[in-house]
Amino acid sequence: MKTFEILNIKDTRSGFGAGMEELGKQNPDVVALCADLTGSLKLTAFAEKYPKRFFQTGIAEANMMGVAAGLTIGGKIRYTGTFAIFSTGRVYDQIRQSIAYSGKNVKICASHAGITLGEDGATHQIMEDIGLMRGLPNMMVINTCDYNQTKAATIAIAKHEGPVYLRFGRPKVPNFTPEDQEFIPGKAIHLNEGTDITIIATGHLVWKAIEAAQALEKKNISVDLINIHTIKPLDTEAILQSISKTNAVVTAEEHLMNGGLGDAVAQFLGRNHPCPGEMVAVNDVFGESGKPEDLLKKYGLDTSNIIEAASKALERKS
Repeated sequence: MKTFEILNIKDTRSGFGAGMEELGKQNPDVVALCADLTGSLKLTAFAEKYPKRFFQTGIAEANMMGVAAGLTIGGKIRYTGTFAIFSTGRVYDQIRQSIAYSGKNVKICASHAGITLGEDGATHQIMEDIGLMRGLPNMMVINTCDYNQTKAATIAIAKHEGPVYLRFGRPKVPNFTPEDQEFIPGKAIHLNEGTDITIIATGHLVWKAIEAAQALEKKNISVDLINIHTIKPLDTEAILQSISKTNAVVTAEEHLMNGGLGDAVAQFLGRNHPCPGEMVAVNDVFGESGKPEDLLKKYGLDTSNIIEAASKALERKS
């Protein structure tokens, strides 16, 4: 099993802030809008250095999406920033009608996604956002795993012409991907070669999947491990190559089972290569207030749950 060095522990939203600051220097066409959460989205540096390219829309997220869509007509690249619950659930109609339908070049950047939002509780812990955005034609969906990958993704999506949903989070997590990485939307990252079972993870659960793969190796189970940062378009070639070797799969994500990564993988494999599979995800319930790590354990999103799912899939395979 390949070893992974933890460079430091950082929150992914800070990776977004660092990416925006870098983009401000690189690309004068990049403009940011924020719905009264500049500090939480780590956009303070961008706002201070590029005040003419930063717009504070206030607590009016629907209006922010409409403004962002309208301003793209002038050729600017619009990045919107607020919590994931407000970036999707509150403004779905505006995204569908004003951004996705006409393919507007708006980057919808969503912090505090998933159950690891923690103490703010169920009303803010959106776990259906990937499904909402996956269902929209023209929309790219990205869910990054650590600080470095989030920074790289933030910079890279400026080159993509069309709407993007970029999802990241609040808690500090292991930062282990290369600082100088090239982020290629739609291209999965193969973390480890294996022959017994495929584990496909996204977002905060990528590190949990690494821990699970290391534990399974000690049981002489060989894991083919994939980091899927782009859920739409899905890297079906990478998935099929892996499943052709292992013929068993586990998906892991901080999202509801319905509509997320597991759903996307199952749809593809059901049509192309049916095999035993398990999903590590939240099973059709809302969250609650609590510490992020405690919530991951309670709702079945921990390292042990990935190991258990792999055992079930292998049992069915045999």
